[in-house]
Amino acid sequence: MAGSDPVTDASSAPDTVKILIAGGFGVGKTTMVGSVSEIAPLRTEEPLTIAGLGIDDLDGIEEKRATTVALDFGRITISRELVLYLFGTPGQQRFWFMWNDLALGALGAVVLVDVRRPESSFAAIDFFERREIPFVVGVNGFHGKHPYPPEDIREALAVPEHVQVLLCDARDRESCRDVLIALIDQLIASAVQA
Repeated sequence: MAGSDPVTDASSAPDTVKILIAGGFGVGKTTMVGSVSEIAPLRTEEPLTIAGLGIDDLDGIEEKRATTVALDFGRITISRELVLYLFGTPGQQRFWFMWNDLALGALGAVVLVDVRRPESSFAAIDFFERREIPFVVGVNGFHGKHPYPPEDIREALAVPEHVQVLLCDARDRESCRDVLIALIDQLIASAVQA
C-alpha cells in the first residue's frame, strides 16, 4: 500500500508468541532468558538481604546473591513474521501472585528444574497443569552436571509422558534454544491435531 508506514501498518507487524520461563527459586530462569535473548534482557533483580533470612531457602544455592522480584523479559526473532517474547517468572513464593498476570496470553512454558532441589519446581508444574498451559521440563545442569537421566527425573516429578523432559544448561544459548524448539514443536503438533 503506497504511503503506508511500516511501523504503524498492522499488516506488517510480526506475529508474537509469549513463552513463560518458570520454576522455583534459584533454578536458572534469569540465566536462561539472558543466555538466549537477542536483546539485553530486562531484569528486575534485587539483592538478597538479611530481611529474607528464614524466608528465602538458600539450601543448595548458598552462592545466590540476587532474586527476581517481578519478571525477566527477553526476545527472539524467528523471522520477519514471528517473534518470541520470553517472560521469566519470579521463583519465590511471596511473588507467585504475579504468575496469573504473566500467564495471560502465554502459549506455553518451560519449567526449569534443579535436580539438587526438585521440590522447588513442583508448584510451577502444578500451575501449568491446572491451567492447561502446555509446557516442557528443562533440567538445568548446574556446573554442567546431569546426574540423573530424563526418565528418572520424569518419575520423581510425576509428569505425564506427553511432557518432554530435556537436559539443558541455562548458561548455554544453544542448549536453551533446543528446549524452546522442543516446546514450539509441541505447540505446533497440538495445533495441527486440533
